[in-house]
Amino acid sequence: MAELESPEVVPHEGEAHDAAIGSRLNWLRAAVLGANDGIVSTAGIVIGVAAATSERSAIVTAGVAGLAAGAMSMAAGEYVSVSTQRDTEKALLAKERRELREMPEQELDELTEIYAGKGLTPELAREVAVQLTEHDALGAHAEAELGIDPNDLTNPWHAAWASMSAFTVGALLPLIAILLPPPGGRVAITAGAVVVALAATGWVSAQLGGAPRQRAVLRNVAGGVLAMAVTYGIGALVGTQL
Repeated sequence: MAELESPEVVPHEGEAHDAAIGSRLNWLRAAVLGANDGIVSTAGIVIGVAAATSERSAIVTAGVAGLAAGAMSMAAGEYVSVSTQRDTEKALLAKERRELREMPEQELDELTEIYAGKGLTPELAREVAVQLTEHDALGAHAEAELGIDPNDLTNPWHAAWASMSAFTVGALLPLIAILLPPPGGRVAITAGAVVVALAATGWVSAQLGGAPRQRAVLRNVAGGVLAMAVTYGIGALVGTQL
C-alpha cells in the first residue's frame, strides 16, 4: 500500500506560516522606529536652530552633528542591548545543554508538564515531549522553556547597522528640507515634510503590527509636532536672548 503524503499546509491570505516571521517583524518595527527617531530628533534640532538664527552654516552644522550623534548613539545602544540579550540567551542555552546531559529524565518530565499545562492530556503531552526530544532535544526544550530558537539568536551587529541606517535615512529628510527652501519658508516647509513622513511611518508601523492605522498616524504626528513646537519655542527664546 502506497504511503500517503501529508498535504501541504497553505496559509490563509495575509497569514505567513514562517517560524522566522516574528523575528522579521521585530526587525521591521525596529527599522521604522529608528527612522521615526531620526525624523523627530533631527527636525527638532534644525527647527530649533532655524528659530534662533537664519545662518545656513549654523543650521547645517547643527543638523549634521545631530544626525551623526544620533546615528552613532542608536548603533551603540542597540549593539550593547542586543549583545546583552545574546549573552543571556547563550548562557541559558548552555545551562539547558548541561541539564539535558545530566538530568534527561527530569527535563523530559518538565517538558511533559509544559505541554500538559497547555491543554494536552498527560499521555499525549508525554508522547509529544518524547518525540520532540528525540528529534531535537535542545531546540524543543529551549523553545518551550525559554522561548529561544538556538538556530536564530539575535545578532548585535545586524541590530546596530539596522538602527544606524534607519536613523540616518530618517534624519536626512528634515535636514534636506530645512536647507532647500529660502529662509522665510524653511520652518513651515520642514514641518510639513516631517508631518507627512511621520504619518507614513505611523501607517507602516500600524500595518506591520495589525493595529488601527488612524490612531497610530495621529499619535505619531502629534508627538512629532509637539517636539518641533517645543524646540522651535526654545530656539526662538534663546535667539532673542543672545
